[in-house]
Amino acid sequence: MILLLAESKSEGRSLFAGLPSLGENTPKTYLQLSGRILLVFMFLTLLRFEMSILQFVQNAVGTALVLLIAVGYKTKLASLILVLWLTAINFYSNAWWNIPEYQYNRDFLKYDFFQTLSVIGGLLLVVALGPGGYSMDEHKKKW
Repeated sequence: MILLLAESKSEGRSLFAGLPSLGENTPKTYLQLSGRILLVFMFLTLLRFEMSILQFVQNAVGTALVLLIAVGYKTKLASLILVLWLTAINFYSNAWWNIPEYQYNRDFLKYDFFQTLSVIGGLLLVVALGPGGYSMDEHKKKW
């Protein structure tokens, strides 16, 4: 929601039209940074600590990509790869539609499925809107 709010913020009009400003201290940049950080916290709820090689690989790849998103390095690419990664894992491991309605496990898988979809939705917003002003991608443009 914060990422959507950041996109809806319009840039204020400058007193001197056409002249560049010295700083990017707009509320939009702060909102995009906080949206990225909160998205990292949402992703942390998806980590599972089970003793299997597949789960270890899932956690390692996901954590590496979400750290790139947090610092804002190659943010759009990392977000897109994480969207594809989470979508494949979500449909494989949280297939609640294959379980009969009378089993209690169905509700847990359904909850996990939609929780993962909410993280995917936030990542798609990052893909569409970019990392914002406070990111390594933006800092590299100033060099």
